Amino acid sequence: MNDRWQHKVVDVPYKLFESQSERAQAELDRHGAQGWELVSALQSNAAGPLHLFFKKRA
Repeated sequence: MNDRWQHKVVDVPYKLFESQSERAQAELDRHGAQGWELVSALQSNAAGPLHLFFKKRA
């Protein structure tokens, strides 16, 4: 089987006094509704952006 994938990286920025988890949940819901599947998430430091890595079939 020779599957082709599209990939997408979405950054959820850190903002002082705002909930990053609420913004991340909104991005996950929005991209999931468009057929994107979360592959991984990475945050290199507590004050840095959360990187969401998605894929979907091309």
